[in-house]
Order: sequence, then structure tokens, then C-alpha cells
Amino acid sequence: MRTTTPHQHSPHAHGPTAHPHADAIQAQVLDLDAKVMADHVDAVIEWMPVHSAPTRIVDLGAGTGAGTFALLHAFPDAVVTAVDSSAEHLELLRDRARRDGLDDRIRTLQVDLDAADWPDLGRPDLVWASASMHHLADPDRALRTVRDALGDKGLLVVLELSGLPRFLSPDTPEGRPGLEKRCHAALEPSASARMPHRGSDWAPKLTAAGLEVAAHLALDIAIDSTENEAIGPYALAALTGLRRAGAELLPAEDLAALDELLDTTSPHSILSRSDLTLRTTRFVWAARRPDTSDADEADEADEADDPFSPAAEAANCERVLGSRRHGLDSTV
Repeated sequence: MRTTTPHQHSPHAHGPTAHPHADAIQAQVLDLDAKVMADHVDAVIEWMPVHSAPTRIVDLGAGTGAGTFALLHAFPDAVVTAVDSSAEHLELLRDRARRDGLDDRIRTLQVDLDAADWPDLGRPDLVWASASMHHLADPDRALRTVRDALGDKGLLVVLELSGLPRFLSPDTPEGRPGLEKRCHAALEPSASARMPHRGSDWAPKLTAAGLEVAAHLALDIAIDSTENEAIGPYALAALTGLRRAGAELLPAEDLAALDELLDTTSPHSILSRSDLTLRTTRFVWAARRPDTSDADEADEADEADDPFSPAAEAANCERVLGSRRHGLDSTV
């Protein structure tokens, strides 16, 4: 989630965003990521150990609405509060909601999640935070706020990524093999300084915030461009961001190689390549407030029959992910 403080890194672009058209570029990346990752997001939603279909959902760091709309379609009786710091992104989200006839099921809030006080989010059954928590200066405070807001048996789902998505093979492009790896390495120090929580294990943070981790999911994703036509445009947008961020960091030869890939009029354009593969690793944690109603020893004997016990939730995760479809792997 991008905060409203000057020069703060913006939510889902994962690179410096001082360019005046940064929000437009980020919106394009978000929309392309949504197209490419739609099946995986749907699988995560199916996997979530919810007690019942949520009707009050908060999407923290909603961006242009990838999670918002997936959740609305998965839960037809739900209303989603989409929270983001970007007015431009929220306007794009509202525009799509109007086009899809869903504007009566969406509320938008422009919020700096690093602010000490948040507006009232109600008592949500589900809080969804996809690729947003690692942008916060104080995610621990945000997690405590979410804990306090969650309704009875409400669930928080945190989806995070380990780093930038990759598209090129190690021997690409011809003449400058390893280009993408060098670009990522050059940008990593500044990215780590801006986003020290990226790649964190969020289980300890969730526990420290007073939440109980119900399940954890790891997604190792590889999608070939022959399987999804949005991979090429996604690679173009992502490498455009790399080019902007690396303008002062990369050697001239690498910048020239990037420029050739990004030149859509060139026969060597990345849009003309048939060997692109999106490779990314994403992790999901599902957590809720501990249920203190089972504190009495007399109730422990009934745990095996409790459909919401840790053992029952683990069995449900295995049931949903039994086929390991969409390249999912799980630990519960």
C-alpha cells in the first residue's frame, strides 16, 4: 500500500516511482498481473479456511481491484470495502465496478495505512491484503488494527511475494545474457532499504499481533507466454519499470539491451519473443483471533468434532488443494 508521504514507494510496482506517470504505469502492471494471476487468485480464495461465506470484506491495498473483483465474484452476497492510498487507482476500480454493475457492492476508502488512525472499517468477516503489507513502515501496528477490527471468527489473509517477477531465460537476450538477473541485483539494495519487510515470514508478525495462523500456502508459479497472451505485455510493462528504476544504476550496455527489448517497433521487441515465462513465488498466510471459548478443559474433548478446529481446517486445506492444481503447494 502506498502511503501519502512524499516520495513513498507505491504499492504494487516494486520499484522507484518518481516519474510523473507512475500511477498510470502501476495501474497497467496491476491489471496485467490480475489477468495472468487470475486462476491462482481464485485458487487461493477457494483455499481460504473461512468459517462461512463472508459478507463483509475489506481489501487492504486494493490497487485497481484484482482481489476486490475476484472476491465479489466468489462471494455473491458480499460487500467489499476497497482501501488504497492512490486516488487514481481507486477511481479506476470504481470505473470498472460501474461497468460491471457492481458499484452497489463496493465502497472505496483512500487511506494511509501507516497513519495512526484509520477510518472505521466495520467488523469484517474477511480482510484481504495482497502485496500491500510489505510496503508499510509499521506493518505490526497495521496488523494489530486489523486484529481489533475483525469480526467473530473473522479471517485475515496476507498474500506476499518474494521479489520481482522474472520473464527472461538466463541466456537472454543474445549478446547480453543474464540481463534480467543483473537488473534485479542492481535494484535490490535500494528496494530492500525502502521495503525492509518484503520477503518476510509473516507468521511471527501475525502471532505477535495477537492472531493465530490457521494455514500457510506457498505458490511457485511458472506460466509460459504460449499459455497466456498477457505475459508479453506484462513483461513489457515490468521491464519498462526496471529500465526507469535502473537508469542511474545499470551499465550502458545493459540499458541499450533493455531499450532494444522495449522498442515495440524492433524485430527484437519483447512482444515478439515466444520464450517468455513468468516466474514468481508468492506466499499466503491465513490468520484469525484466537478462539478463547475453548479454554476450558471440558471443551477440549469436543475438538475433534469442531469443524473450525486446527485439525479440521488442515483437512479442509488438503481437500481443496489435493490436486495441487495451479502449481500450488501448501503447508498447514
